[in-house]
Amino acid sequence: MPYELGDVLISRENIDERVRELAWDISSTYGGRDLVILGVLKGAVIFLSDLIRNLPVSMATELDFLGVSSYGSSTKSSGVVRIIKDLDISITGRNVIIVEDIVDTGLTLSYLVNILRERDPETLDVCALLDKPSRRKTDIEIAFRGFEIPDEFVVGYGLDYSGKWRNLPEIYTLVTNP
Repeated sequence: MPYELGDVLISRENIDERVRELAWDISSTYGGRDLVILGVLKGAVIFLSDLIRNLPVSMATELDFLGVSSYGSSTKSSGVVRIIKDLDISITGRNVIIVEDIVDTGLTLSYLVNILRERDPETLDVCALLDKPSRRKTDIEIAFRGFEIPDEFVVGYGLDYSGKWRNLPEIYTLVTNP
C-alpha cells in the first residue's frame, strides 16, 4: 500500500524550542553529574544530535548507540524486538539516559529498559521526542517527553517509513495514497 506525506504535525521551530527545553530539564535534573546518553538507532540520531548540542558544555556526556528493530517496513510494530547493535561501553554505576525518537506501544522501550537495568546503572531515565500514549501496551516511564501525539504514523526529523523521509526537518503525518 503506497503512502505519501500528509500535513506537518510539528514544525521545525516547535521542535527546536522543545529540544532546548528538554536539554534544560536534563541539565537541571542531573546537575554536574556525568551522563551516558544512549541513542536508539536509527530514528533518534537527529534528535539526539540536537539534544546534546543544547546541553551545557560543562556537562560531561559520553555517547553510545543501540540498534533495535521492531517495525521492519510496516507502519505497526511487530512486537518482536531484535537487538542489531549492542553497547560498546559499560553502563555499570553510571547515570544513563536512553534517547528514543518515539514511544508507541512501549514494548521495544520496555524491553530495552529491562535489559539495561540488568547492567546495573546508577540511574536510568528515558528521553523521548514523541509519545503516543493511546497505543501503549506496557507501562513505561518517560522522564523527559518532547511531544504527545495522536495515533498517527509520523515521519521526518529522523523518523522514517521503510527508510524514507528521515531527512525532513519537520514531523509529518503519513497518509495512504488512494
